[in-house]
Amino acid sequence: MKKFTVRQPADLKTFTDENYPQGSFAFAALLRARDIKVNGARTGRNMRLNAGDEVIYYTTPAQEAKPTHGVVYEDANIIICDKFSGVSSEGLLGELNEGGKYYAVHRLDRNTEGLIVYAKTAAAKGELELAFRERRVHKSYLALCKDGFSRPAATLTAYLKKDERNAEVDISDEPRRGYVRIVTEYKLLERTGDVALVQVTLHTGKTHQIRAHMAHINCPLLGDEKYGDAALNKKYGARRQRLVAKYLSFELCGELSYLNGRVFESTFMPET
Repeated sequence: MKKFTVRQPADLKTFTDENYPQGSFAFAALLRARDIKVNGARTGRNMRLNAGDEVIYYTTPAQEAKPTHGVVYEDANIIICDKFSGVSSEGLLGELNEGGKYYAVHRLDRNTEGLIVYAKTAAAKGELELAFRERRVHKSYLALCKDGFSRPAATLTAYLKKDERNAEVDISDEPRRGYVRIVTEYKLLERTGDVALVQVTLHTGKTHQIRAHMAHINCPLLGDEKYGDAALNKKYGARRQRLVAKYLSFELCGELSYLNGRVFESTFMPET
């Protein structure tokens, strides 16, 4: 059993995703069994929550023990986690904070696996946030994509606009009002049938950049239900994007400069 108090309005699913990863994994089963209580009443639906509401999850020991991440590196200043697909950055932070104080400095999509770093001190948070803004944190991803690639490698420039209402982005080849410039580099590593394994390096970091940019060039990520190829996803039974934040390195200053020169690697690989 896990008990939470709602701090700001949200629907039950969003609240669960952002606060209790094990409950998120088991959410459909918990609703079917009415094993969630809101203010003392059992519910079987994704209801609206208000600030101050109490939510109790009657998860089983097996559900509660389901892992959410591994630890790739940790010291007094930072922790680098290897996040499982299906775990939100916010939910993982909440889990970490049960054992101490951690600070978010960036995020990964809920269904993206791989490396995410959290700060353990306010000073480390400030330096990491500045490094992310100044593009001194280098991230490289592995993705399984529809094999529509005409070139084995390329650095692509396009323009992206967020649609907050629909939680998606639009890509344009030309500058347009309200669009920001994005740069995405890819390298083809392996071809297998109608899918390809590619390494993607972000030179800008915008919402859904990899997913939307790859789809824009007719090479959507396998399993991507927002920007992907429905027929390809159905063929492979893929319902989550095959995307891993694989490599992470830093150019840091001051007390965190000891991390420079190291390349951290996720244990995950995108698979069909």
